[in-house]
Amino acid sequence: MRYLRDTFLDVLSYMRQYKSRTLMTMFGIVWGTMTVILLLSFGVGVRKMLSKSMHGIGEGIAIVWPNATSIPFAGYGRDRRIRLTDADIEYLRTEVRDIERISPEFSRWGTAIRLGDKVNKPNITGIIPEYGVMRNIWPEQGGRWLNDLDIEKRRRVVFIGNRLRDFLFGANADAIGRYVYVGDIPFLVVGVMKEKIQDSSYNQRDRDRAFIPMTTFKSIFGAHYVDNLVYQINDPRLSERVQTQVYAALAKKFIFDPKDKETLNIWDTTEFDEFIFYFNIGFNGFMGLIGIITLVVGGIGLANIMYVVVQERTSEIGIRRAVGAKRRVILRGFVAESFIIIGFSALFGLLLAVIIIAVVASFPTQEYIGVPELNLQVAIVTALVLSTIGFLAGYFPARRASRLDVVDCLRY
Repeated sequence: MRYLRDTFLDVLSYMRQYKSRTLMTMFGIVWGTMTVILLLSFGVGVRKMLSKSMHGIGEGIAIVWPNATSIPFAGYGRDRRIRLTDADIEYLRTEVRDIERISPEFSRWGTAIRLGDKVNKPNITGIIPEYGVMRNIWPEQGGRWLNDLDIEKRRRVVFIGNRLRDFLFGANADAIGRYVYVGDIPFLVVGVMKEKIQDSSYNQRDRDRAFIPMTTFKSIFGAHYVDNLVYQINDPRLSERVQTQVYAALAKKFIFDPKDKETLNIWDTTEFDEFIFYFNIGFNGFMGLIGIITLVVGGIGLANIMYVVVQERTSEIGIRRAVGAKRRVILRGFVAESFIIIGFSALFGLLLAVIIIAVVASFPTQEYIGVPELNLQVAIVTALVLSTIGFLAGYFPARRASRLDVVDCLRY
């Protein structure tokens, strides 16, 4: 313990004696540490921002539009229109076990939603309750999403997007419990969508839409066939298998070739997850490589300084060896010196990185670059890299110092 204390005091004394050299050496390590932490932390922020943005439409979902056959099959010609009802959606639920949730979707354009003299013609959608969970549609406080009783009793209730609410009632006004007209029919507003980031859509942004119970939609507009269906799976790795099963199940019922991909148009949003996964690997790998190279350059500078230190302290090494100091003691002292320099530099670089992350997080730039995060993995990787560099930067000069001849050292 006393040895460690004496070594620490000796290193501090040396650092004070050669301030300029020490600062230049430490600067490379500080810069490298800060660079690694910042780059990887910003990488985490960008990945989460992309994930949040892409999953605004829903997570693990696929949207299916029925189309027409493109090849003859079993005596039927091509260009035969395939039309699905809500009963077919329930058929798929039982046939494809990997589907966790599924909902039909009826859509209508051109029907006015009005309140007084304010008129809008958004996409009006008829769905069932589990649609909201799949599409990440959550109500603001005080409101609710559509429920099973709304479907069963064909209630004239409507859930509206937050932008549609702002247009009809005013910005952030309380619309719950008030009535709007869908066409000429009054509908009770039961919920308003909570603001969310949504960079992709297939009908209209959810913030501008109006959602009503599927049964109410069918009775008012006389709809029988669904415009599309939406299903959700838990594991994106099953997406191709589920698509194959969907084609097979509907092909068995409607008699078309299950290999006829033109019969159904499927937009599988799990491709977003695959993109984010590989983007994250490439981005973090590139940024981490830049940071590690910067750290290695700083380590090379430290090693060169340690070689200079060995040369300057040759006489001291000779005296210590002459009075009985063993080689491992000399070796340990120089390695400890490099680790102390690395430790001070790394700590200072970490503090600078934390300050910069906190400052950037306070800026209104989250929508573009996300919020940088300092996580445990980044800290562990940085500590391992710095420990390796510190050991290598100190070991080889220290080994050289421990192998110097005592007589030559005293004569130096």
